[in-house]
Amino acid sequence: MRYGNNEKELSGGDSSTTNNRMELMGVIVGLSALKEPCKVILTTDSKYVVDSITKGWVYDWQKKNWIKSDKKPALNVDLWKQLLPLLDRHEVTFNWVKGHAGHPENERCDRLAVRQRDIYSMK
Repeated sequence: MRYGNNEKELSGGDSSTTNNRMELMGVIVGLSALKEPCKVILTTDSKYVVDSITKGWVYDWQKKNWIKSDKKPALNVDLWKQLLPLLDRHEVTFNWVKGHAGHPENERCDRLAVRQRDIYSMK
């Protein structure tokens, strides 16, 4: 997280989860750490997160009682239910970047994620 010259890094992990859940948790934890409503530029390599929000899929799933257009249940509903109020609280602009393509902050996040994976795999 960056505001002006201030930076804060947050990381965590879970050995029994999926990449998409961890991507969502990263957004939830980051936005939850903000003490007041903020304008946020959220940069991520997760098409799952970006497309679900910017293309409106998650709002459609919510309206249809968490059922997708293919009639299958939406995944990670518990996390989407945590994220949506945070998106209402903050003014979030999503910025997708390609993973492992040299974006400095994305590369740093990847190193933090690998470190957490390694810590959790030892437990």
